[in-house]
Amino acid sequence: MNQKKLNTVLFDLDGTLINTIDLIVASFEHTLDRYFPGAYARDDIARFIGPPLSETFTRLNPDYAEEMIGVYRTFNHAHHDELVKGYEGVHETLEYLRREAYSLAVVTTKRSDTAMKGLKLMKMEQYFPVVIALDHVSNWKPDPEPLLKALGQLERRPEEAIMVGDSEHDILAGKNTGTRSAGVSWSIKGREHLERFEPDTMLDQMTDLISFMEKD
Repeated sequence: MNQKKLNTVLFDLDGTLINTIDLIVASFEHTLDRYFPGAYARDDIARFIGPPLSETFTRLNPDYAEEMIGVYRTFNHAHHDELVKGYEGVHETLEYLRREAYSLAVVTTKRSDTAMKGLKLMKMEQYFPVVIALDHVSNWKPDPEPLLKALGQLERRPEEAIMVGDSEHDILAGKNTGTRSAGVSWSIKGREHLERFEPDTMLDQMTDLISFMEKD
């Protein structure tokens, strides 16, 4: 059976559209060093990236989870603009998608205020009429709820969309929703890790998405 032609792209934010890796790692290092001094090295932090902070810190210590979230967010917001960077080819790709009239949305496990802060810093907010953040849903990726909410606001169906992200949570969310999925090889988790979850395509640079959409 032929798949329906794609007309919609859902993007993760951190590590996909904007390079927040240094900021996230520094924020985790700051928080973990306070509560678990010497217990975690930089290489350990990759496994914490993807789920919401509440899930990560509750798993580490449920009694101090809310306090740790506060410490993390205070540091993260204070250092946001100095540590966040762009990825090559993202603006070019977004311009192409807008010009070709694709429907676009961001689906992130960040809170909406922090997500908009990053989009505005990178001058991307104009591309995204829909941003679904952590505080907009009851369940987060890989649950289909955030993707379905974005698609509902865009008035698109799952089979018309592709989910692009740097984590297995993005790929699995796409599969659970019924969209196609794309992994990005610049993920902190590594290309081989994402390939194990069998995305429909892997992007070595964001402009590879243009080629994929043109071939669809």
